This record gives sequence, structure tokens and C-alpha cells, in this order.
Amino acid sequence: MAELTGAQIVAKALKQQGVEYMFGVVGIPVVPIAVHAQREGIKFFGFRNEQAASYAAAAVGYLTGRPGVCLAVSGPGMVHGIAGMANAWANCWPMILIGGANDSYQNGQGAFQEAPQIETARPYAKYAARPDSTKRIPFFVEQAVRATIYGRPGAAYLDLPGDIITGTVDESEVHFPPRCPDPPRSLAPWENIERALEALKSAERPLVIVGKGAAYARAEEEVRKFIDATQLPFLPTPMGKGVVPDDHPLAISPARSYALQNSDLVLLLGARLNWILHFGLPPRFDPNVRVIQVDIAPEEIGNNVPAEVALVGDAKAITAQLNEALAKSPWQYPAETTWWTGLRKKIEENAATVAEMMADESVPMSYYRVYRDVREYIPRDAIIVNEGASTMDIGRTLMPNFFARHRLDAGSFGTMGVGVGQAIAAAAVHPDKRVFCIEGDSAFGFSGMEVETAARYGLNNIVFIIINNNGIGGGPDELDPARVPPSAYTPNARYEKMAEIYGGKGFFVTEPAELRPALEAALACDKPAIVNIMISAKSQRKPQQFAWLTR
Repeated sequence: MAELTGAQIVAKALKQQGVEYMFGVVGIPVVPIAVHAQREGIKFFGFRNEQAASYAAAAVGYLTGRPGVCLAVSGPGMVHGIAGMANAWANCWPMILIGGANDSYQNGQGAFQEAPQIETARPYAKYAARPDSTKRIPFFVEQAVRATIYGRPGAAYLDLPGDIITGTVDESEVHFPPRCPDPPRSLAPWENIERALEALKSAERPLVIVGKGAAYARAEEEVRKFIDATQLPFLPTPMGKGVVPDDHPLAISPARSYALQNSDLVLLLGARLNWILHFGLPPRFDPNVRVIQVDIAPEEIGNNVPAEVALVGDAKAITAQLNEALAKSPWQYPAETTWWTGLRKKIEENAATVAEMMADESVPMSYYRVYRDVREYIPRDAIIVNEGASTMDIGRTLMPNFFARHRLDAGSFGTMGVGVGQAIAAAAVHPDKRVFCIEGDSAFGFSGMEVETAARYGLNNIVFIIINNNGIGGGPDELDPARVPPSAYTPNARYEKMAEIYGGKGFFVTEPAELRPALEAALACDKPAIVNIMISAKSQRKPQQFAWLTR
């Protein structure tokens, strides 16, 4: 039989295991892996920086349920890729980082880019290994894929020395394990399902919180059926948006703080009581709040607040169990209660405040005025990538989502710089949908060169929108080079001109009247377009009851 190289075996094994997307920066010794991945039909995207490539790989894992791969050279390249591994670890998304390494016979000799790569990856990896021979590569690939998608999803690392990649072996000696099946959807005990429903019925002020775990589990049909059946108010976490459409009559996002602070029972559907939900603790929550917790990971149950009922398993399967129990014994939360009266009042108050801010025609513009026009031009099924401090926080409330897994942002790790890589991943996975990458000027700067990557691969369904306030949290309109504030960037920087490097179009907007024409023109472009919108450095979120970070 024919001889296979290690690079060929890696590519064949990844394809066998259902990997469809690879992102990276090639160089010694990983170039042949990328070449053979393309030959196997894996879509390879050559990035300008491994960090952005790793963010794309993690996003693919969330969007598809199978890990995306980040391919990096040894040493510095692999270290850059750790960024996406950490992001996947925090968000519980499947991805694989493949790092090249020095030839194994040179270990300890000070080889080119020699580094303790497995040890470096291990804190963020569910699985980290180096194949012990070329012929055993498929075994390690299957192990890595299975580790990323079984149980709580996460990241894996494969360390590939140059002599393993270039090594050859007769095809007859290589065993390719069958495709690792999708993980089984584990169920909760029926007595716990019944206890959960009894707890919900006993609550005066119940609240359902829908997290990105429900989105990852593809539980949207079951969750929507549950909400409609029970008529319970629900609040999505940022990337839980769209599991149930934001315009659903039972959505209470505009009353978020009021709902969290006053609910007496919370049903967590694939959401964690971490910093995003203020740990479930006072002053953001009632000190006596009761918790029903649905989570794939047993160790997450009771974290920060004890769970009255634990439903350990797959969010889609468990919500289906809840629906089955409700079908046998229907129950609805009443439409007219003091709880609903308070929620609706707060929704109306906040809506009026936001409407006033969106109507402000001042120059320079505010975030709210910009988002007023932007959201009118975004199709209902568009994928929204949103990052930056205020850009993201305000965007979470003003940019509606109607479908699951149609919002990507800084996530549980609060990672700035993820946006452009995530937008490329979304555009690659969903070439039939519009992708809007809405970023602050600081966030865009982390990986702005990747707009060339998007254009190079014909991802013309992306529109990049930069909300520019001259710095991190805003900067001055003029700079004294001798005393540049730590948070300031070049005033009125013309980031839209970066579109010219790939023959695209950029638009510079300073006044409200210019915004709609720029958005229309950007949508009509045949290459990824950049709309750079100047806003006031003083523009902030609407007045908040609490500081953004609970202490």
C-alpha cells in the first residue's frame, strides 16, 4: 500500500472526526498539515495572527457543535493560540489547538522555538497530548475531538513534533477510528423534573434565565415550547439571546436589574451564576432566592448559590422532559400578578429612557443614536458579533436577536479582540447570512488586519461597523504627543481606509444624516465593507442602578 506522511494522517483523521474548519498561520513545521487539510476538503483560513485564528476556531465549535481547529507553528505561534483555548475553556466551547513542535530527537537541546507547550496548554485543556508515533496520530485526534464535545465542552491541544509530521508509515499500519458520534443527550431523574415543576408552581415571582448553554445544546424549540406553555417571564444572557426571540411578549430584558433583584425563584437553563449573573448574590439578587439549575456539568450545580433542584444533563433533553411533564399536567403562571405589573412598569420606564436617548440628534453622536439606525438595517436572521466595552454592553440591549447562536461577543472570559475572528467564523459557517461585526475602536484594533483575511476568502457577507470614541472608554479630540493619556488612541483615526487594502469600500461618518446612506452603501458592497462612525467620547450607557461589576 501507499505510504502516508504524518501531515496526511492528521488531515485524514480530522476529516474522519467531522472537523470542517481550520484557521491558522502556517510555517515550519505545520505547512503540510494545512495543505493536506485542504486536499481532504477541510476549509482552511490563513490568518494574520494566531490569536484571532484561535478565536475563530472556538466560535466554530459553538456554532456547529464540532470543534474548529487552530493550526499554529511551534513556540510563539502556539503561545498566541492559547488565547482562543482560554476563551473556549471559559465559554465551554469545543476547539482544538494544534501546535507544531521541534523534532522530538532535539528535545532539551535548545531547538528552534522549543517550548514546554503541553504544560502551557494544560490549564485550559480538557485533553493535551503528543502522539507517540506517526501511525498512532488518528488515535490522538479522536481522543481530542471526543474530549472537546463530551460532558462540558472545552478545548484540546495536540502537540506535533516536526519528525512526526514529516514521518512516513505504510497506509496498512494506520488505523483510523470511526467518527466520534455526537454526545448522548443525558436526562434528569423524573422525580427531579416533578420537583422542579412543583417549585415553579410555588413561586410568587418566578424567572427563567436562558443561557448560551441552551443555545449550544440546540434547545431553542424545546425552550420556546416551555416558555409558551408556562407563560413564565424569561431573561436571556448575552449569548442566550435568540433561543427565544427578543421580541417575544414574555421577554423582560429591559427590566433585567428589577427582575434579578426581585425574583424569588430562578430557573437556570444552561446559564451559570458567574460574574455575568452577579454570582446570584445580593445586592443584585434576593438573598433568599431559590434556584432550579439545569447544567451539563455536575460540578456546576450549587456554585455560589445552593440549588433547590438540580437537573444535571443536556439542556435540550431536560427541557423536553419538562414539556412532557407539562403536557400531562398543564400549568401556566397567571398573566395578571403583582410580579408582572412590576416587570411591565420597569420595561415601560426603561423603554422611554432609551427612546429619548436614541432620538438625540446631537453631534458628535451617542451610542444610542448610532444603534437606532444600525438595528434598522440588520436583517432578522443576521448574525451579530459585538465587542467593546460600552459598544458591547449597549449593543446587548439595543441589538435584538431572533434565532439561537446568532450573537457572539466577549463572553464569559470578557475577551476583547475576539470580534473579527468570530465574524470570519460566522461568515464561513453561514455564507447565506449577513454578519455584522460591530466593534469599538479599541476592540477592532486587536485584530483589525484580519479584515484582509475576510476579503481574501470572499467572505463578502460581513459588514464591519466601528463605533469610534478615540480610545478605551473615550479619548480626546486632540493629542499632545508629550502627554498621551493611557486610554487614548489617534483622534478621528480613519480605520475605514483599511478596506482599501483589499479593494473594498470604507465609509467615515460624523453626523446622523450620513449614517443611513453609509450603511446602505456598505450593504451593497461586493467585498467586506467598513463603516467608521465617530461618536462623542462622553457617550455612556443610560444611568444604571448598579456598577457593571458586582463587588
